[in-house]
Amino acid sequence: MDKVFKGEHLLPGHLGQFFVVLSFSAALLSAISYYFATTNTNKLDNSWLKMGRWGFFLNTISLLGVGVCLFYLIYNHYFEYHYAWSYTSRSLPVYYIVSGFWNGQEGGFLLWTFWQAVLGNILIWKAKSWEKPVMTVIAFSQVWLATMLLGYYVFGARIGSSPFLLLRDAIQAPIFSRPDYLSFIKDGQGMNPLLQNYWMVIHPPTLFLGLASIVVPFAYAIAGLWQKRYKEWITPAIPYTLFGGMILGTGVIMGSLWAYESLNFGGFWAWDPVENASIFPWLLIVGGLHVMIVFKNTGHSFFTATFLVLMSFIMVLYSSFLARSGVLGETSVHSFVDNGMFWHLLSYVLVFLALSVILLVVRRKELPFTKKDEETYSREFWMFVGSVFLALSCFHLILVTSIPVWNRMFNSKVAPPNDLVAHYNVIQASFAMVITILTGFTQFLKYKKTDVTRFFIVTGVYMLVAILITVPVVYFTGLYKLQFVFLLVMVGSIYSILANGKIFIDAVKGKFKLAGSAVAHIGFALMLVGALIAAGTRSVVSVNDTGSVAVSGFDKAAGDARENIMIYKNEPIKMGPYTVTYVGDSTSEPNHYYKVDYKRYDAAGKITEEFMLKPHAQLNGGTSLTSSPDTRHYLFHDLYTHVTALPMPKTTATGDAQTDAAHGDAENDDKNYDPPVAHEIAVGDTIRYREGYIVLKAMKKESSIQNIPLTDSDIAIGAQLQIFSNNQHYTAEPIYLIKGKGAYYFDRKAEDAGLKLRLSKIIPERNRVEITVYQQPENKKPWIVMRALDFPYINFLWSGTLIMILGFLLSIFRRQKEVKAV
Repeated sequence: MDKVFKGEHLLPGHLGQFFVVLSFSAALLSAISYYFATTNTNKLDNSWLKMGRWGFFLNTISLLGVGVCLFYLIYNHYFEYHYAWSYTSRSLPVYYIVSGFWNGQEGGFLLWTFWQAVLGNILIWKAKSWEKPVMTVIAFSQVWLATMLLGYYVFGARIGSSPFLLLRDAIQAPIFSRPDYLSFIKDGQGMNPLLQNYWMVIHPPTLFLGLASIVVPFAYAIAGLWQKRYKEWITPAIPYTLFGGMILGTGVIMGSLWAYESLNFGGFWAWDPVENASIFPWLLIVGGLHVMIVFKNTGHSFFTATFLVLMSFIMVLYSSFLARSGVLGETSVHSFVDNGMFWHLLSYVLVFLALSVILLVVRRKELPFTKKDEETYSREFWMFVGSVFLALSCFHLILVTSIPVWNRMFNSKVAPPNDLVAHYNVIQASFAMVITILTGFTQFLKYKKTDVTRFFIVTGVYMLVAILITVPVVYFTGLYKLQFVFLLVMVGSIYSILANGKIFIDAVKGKFKLAGSAVAHIGFALMLVGALIAAGTRSVVSVNDTGSVAVSGFDKAAGDARENIMIYKNEPIKMGPYTVTYVGDSTSEPNHYYKVDYKRYDAAGKITEEFMLKPHAQLNGGTSLTSSPDTRHYLFHDLYTHVTALPMPKTTATGDAQTDAAHGDAENDDKNYDPPVAHEIAVGDTIRYREGYIVLKAMKKESSIQNIPLTDSDIAIGAQLQIFSNNQHYTAEPIYLIKGKGAYYFDRKAEDAGLKLRLSKIIPERNRVEITVYQQPENKKPWIVMRALDFPYINFLWSGTLIMILGFLLSIFRRQKEVKAV
């Protein structure tokens, strides 16, 4: 008899798994039906076409069913399911629960196949004569993605990973043999602290839409080869290619912005292998797009256009393999661990690679190669050259990023370059320099043939102006301290902005159809300008001249001590042009926020600027720190601040000026302070201490004490004290109580001033009292260690991104109009 487990909710899981299997079956039915619809020679027979459509519709509906069931498990905290337990917890707010949907591999595949289904439905609506062959490819890709969610064993090998796997089936442990095991599972593991960010809500859906959209031009290219419609597939594929390039580029930049705003490595791009993999397909699809336009205009470069489009989708699959197979587990912080899908993921790549290669080989003699050479002084020729450089840039990234793959394939031990970041920066900057110059001077060339003399004069003038502008830019930003190749990139970028700016002005005057490419190129060049200056000349504001931080192991755990300063609570400290003060903290679980007040003074000591930054951190079990920066944005620079060390474990301060000291704990609490100092004073007298002074303002004869009822015979006297410390003032009222035959004192703490105050004695004969001052030792005062960086002109990077997206949009509108009903 099967064991009955208490409290499990099996119905939504069974229903979800049913939809998974249904999505696979429907996608397979659709792919087969579309294949026979394509090869059917009876043009009047639409039965296969209808079956293909219904299969794809059913696939779409079943994917929605999978999504609804999975979200139902996550939202209701059904932790008997491995996915819900692994990626969510009860403490997560709703928006993070939503993002938990795609936190794991299974959710990522579900998001990917969902977007591919959406695009497939659009193609059923819009593709017309291309529907049958194109949808055969799309549905075939859906089949493969559906297998990633199956989670069944075939001949001992697991096919896919189901999001509806039960926790007791996923983890082998004695507890899961108990029928009541769920009573011991109170919460899920939750989300990785680094992912608890609003970018997690919007970045993955955008990136997966971009990745999914690359399948459309790929499908058109395969369909063109398959149906021998070599010259026809380009035109309808161009708008989808533009869309894929725009969305994928936006998704990548969103990830970069996420890293800049929320991660603590102090930048927007770290050349992490998974980051690199995300731009493989973007570089190739953008290169392919330009050569597609070349072929459309001149009939040249068909093979290059087809090859780059095909490889862009293969790179989508390969980047997914790199991120999810575990092969980069030791080199990337973004990669998933191997969950047993290495060969499954690899086979997805190889099948579509083989399909592409076989079609190219079989059709090689029929491909429309042109025997006539391209005119050297034509725009098409140099667009082709630019695409080749984009492909070479991608090839270099693939070659170096895939070193762990090569080592695994050939059982070798090739090491990456010693300074990997510098290596990538220099090599990729070289490609960027060439590409920016090409995006500039191709605008002065005409399609097919150009007046050479006029071209050299115009491009020479613009290049001269670009150099003249670059010189002061390089000087005033400090770029001259970098390697020469980066200066060339700056020249190329400014040249591209000028050249494409001219085209944009012409477009405004009437040639508006040319505006899309010009705007996109301007955006790309601005991105490079912003990236070069911000990354190349960023400066450390939190300079620590002592070269050390009084935290054990700081250099090893948090970085260079010379770039970090320790500041104690309410003690202003000079940091660059600012005076910074750590003024308090607060908690909104799981984040702890640290308030840092920034002030700037003029020569007369008058405050000219004041603002508060609140970098936050998550204390992972009180043993490690995950910090996120807060940034002050200016028009021409950003001030970036993040916490690099904290006292741990650390309880948060209340922020109140004074709190009660529990009477019974007073003796134990005394050891947290320096040896007390007693002061005999009268009203109006002042007590000086290390960080300020205390004034006895008055004596209150009928003070009250919380939770202690007083009778007429009791005497409760309060000393009303005013504390002045670091330009702040606080109040405190310690109380002396005579009750029955005993005398008691009720201390008061001024946390922000680091004081505990006690009215320890009443001396009526001299009309004085004794105030005992307990002061926190320096090493027990609340403190943080923080790092502040200044990123100059970073807004060029973000504004360039927006402009480039706008350029893509304009181009999509233009190219969509060119698509005829075919």
